[in-house]
Amino acid sequence: MKTLLDPDRALTEGLAAIRTQYNVPQGFAPEILAAADEAAKRVPNAHVDRTAIPFVTLDPASSTDLDQAFAIEAAGNDLLLRYAIADVAWFVDDGGLLDVEAWRRGESLYLPDGKASLYPPALGEGAASLLPTGDRPAVVFAVRVAPDGKATLEGAERALIRSRAKLAYETATDADLPAGFAELARRVAAAEDQRGASRVDPPEQELARNGDGKFQLRFAPREEAEDRNAALSLATNLAVAASLLAHHTGLFRVMPAPDARAVVRLRHAAEALGVDWPAAMSLADLQKRLDGHNPREAALMVAIRRAGEGASYAPYRPGVVPWQAAVAATYAHATAPLRRLADRYVVRATLAIANGQAVPDVVSAAFEKLPAVMAHSGAIAGAIDRAVIDMAEAVLLHGREGESFPALILDRDDRGARIQLVDLPVVARVLSDSGDPGDRITVRLDEADPVKRTLRFTPAG
Repeated sequence: MKTLLDPDRALTEGLAAIRTQYNVPQGFAPEILAAADEAAKRVPNAHVDRTAIPFVTLDPASSTDLDQAFAIEAAGNDLLLRYAIADVAWFVDDGGLLDVEAWRRGESLYLPDGKASLYPPALGEGAASLLPTGDRPAVVFAVRVAPDGKATLEGAERALIRSRAKLAYETATDADLPAGFAELARRVAAAEDQRGASRVDPPEQELARNGDGKFQLRFAPREEAEDRNAALSLATNLAVAASLLAHHTGLFRVMPAPDARAVVRLRHAAEALGVDWPAAMSLADLQKRLDGHNPREAALMVAIRRAGEGASYAPYRPGVVPWQAAVAATYAHATAPLRRLADRYVVRATLAIANGQAVPDVVSAAFEKLPAVMAHSGAIAGAIDRAVIDMAEAVLLHGREGESFPALILDRDDRGARIQLVDLPVVARVLSDSGDPGDRITVRLDEADPVKRTLRFTPAG
């Protein structure tokens, strides 16, 4: 969720309340900033020179915390992806002030009016970020992608790189990007289809004023360059996960598929939104055909993303194959160490085993502790995301108190019925004992409070 066109700061109070409720950090303590300034001065002296390789980055135009840079070359019928990941561990000492603070935060938190970063700007948006303003230390993964899309890790090394360009999703053209970029993404997508993956990447929701000055909730479709860029990270994370699993170590991202009850709720949501979902079609097949440019289908994509039990982290266990249902494979997070604490340790483990070294004890110990830490930070990030959406929905309906709306019951529990408004991307609750999941009802809006982020509906008639 991001806020657009709010010159009178109508959302400021609501966003401030969210920051207060969830204790979103406001900057860094002076000693942490000083430690980051000192760490940023470190000269990379354990890195091979790979500045001749034409790396580029591809991110939102406004991003300055750049985790990844990439270069692609043909290798026979294969494509060789060189994926450079910010070498955060070069700057952050185990047990030091920066490390302790990162363990306290877990991950960067994002709100429409700004972020609370995992690391101070001197690192996260400076010395460790792969900006095209000079040479940067990185860990470069060599990932071979076969014609069928299978990705294999061929090596990893600490290297000094030099990004040639900071490309943006919004403006990058095929001519700006390495040859093979589109083909690599196509191969990765084909492999996903072959595995039966059901990954869905919904567009961002935007809150903006329309012509009459009222807010409206809409969706900003993902750029094709963004989807293709995501394929590079996916291929790398799959290759890293396979390598870690083969060496009996690692930290994996796991997630079950939505259960039967969640699928039923999604079918009701599709009906309320007017999205055709044939009874014989699986959720996975439906997801492949959803179009983020269609507002109704985009709203359903968001509902799908929120429908499952959620992903979690799991360390390696003998005899256990960690599984991520959305990608239908064993999967690890390795490509965003500036934004996620866990990635720093996955990168370190991968670097070690790729060079025939033992995984450092501090990394193996971290794999046991990280699931709880990342679950805590992930819960906060998820709660913030939900709070922002709740606020946006309240803003959307503020001023329409007393109106009646058609809705469809998604499910019910001891708190009443959960409903999806027909034709609006709003999910809410109504205190009513009547009606079963799938039934259409009419509800009256009694209250829409953007600051408290509450909607109160009652049955109409």
